Amino acid sequence: MPVIRATSEEVKLLARLMRAEAEGEGDQAMLLVGNTSVNRVLEDCLDFKNIGTVTRMVFQSPGGYESVQLPYFYQAARGREIRLARKVINGWRADPAKYSLWFYRPTGNCPPTWYGQRNSGRYKSHCFFIPTPRDCPKVYRY
Repeated sequence: MPVIRATSEEVKLLARLMRAEAEGEGDQAMLLVGNTSVNRVLEDCLDFKNIGTVTRMVFQSPGGYESVQLPYFYQAARGREIRLARKVINGWRADPAKYSLWFYRPTGNCPPTWYGQRNSGRYKSHCFFIPTPRDCPKVYRY
């Protein structure tokens, strides 16, 4: 059962985002980016108040994804990425992105915190960061 609502066009939009952010690191990295993205749609806290849809999450400004500014993001979604997007929409989760609302690619080690959020781990080049359950309880409930 889906944890968020998404139209077929939003599934493709999420698929394009996942590819643009992490394709070079494989399916697992794209799934982790998707996991974080679904959490942003689901939650209504901190930087992600009144998001509620995949489209608003992808194009959130400020605070959204930098990859939407790159031509690569605007290429059509492929079957593989669409399947991965559906998987995270249907509730797939894994550490270090299970409760994550943020990630980025540092040039060195992951810092223990980033803008006050605790590091939950690293997958290849991406460091993931989580809010506290007190600040963002919805992300911890599904």
